[in-house]
Amino acid sequence: MKTIALSYIVVLVVFVGLDFSWLGKAGDTIYRPAMGDMVLPGFRLAPALAFYLLYVAGVVFFAVMPGLAAGGWQTAGLRGAFFGLCAYATYDLTNQATLKHWSTTLSLVDMTWGALLTGVAAAAAAKVSASV
Repeated sequence: MKTIALSYIVVLVVFVGLDFSWLGKAGDTIYRPAMGDMVLPGFRLAPALAFYLLYVAGVVFFAVMPGLAAGGWQTAGLRGAFFGLCAYATYDLTNQATLKHWSTTLSLVDMTWGALLTGVAAAAAAKVSASV
């Protein structure tokens, strides 16, 4: 249980820290121009918190714990990257399929970011958790 809790905290800190940094830089240069008037001037806190808390649990369940059981942080990172790609693809490709103005470029950038971010967070959590 200690490993799960530590993994959750590490994924949460790494994921949220990197995501906020990315969104702070890419929000005005990539997302807002592509999404136009669909974007709120700020964000809604409750859905954002719900996403981060639930997504981090998914990363721990589907990537970190199986990665630790199968060999370590590299496996967790690969599993995390694939989980991130699938999760972000669900959002992006659904939007591309159903919204009038959703670009392929935005989907590719966001899916790449989701895979990279999730892989790094999962690998970091597995590395820290394995050393305790």
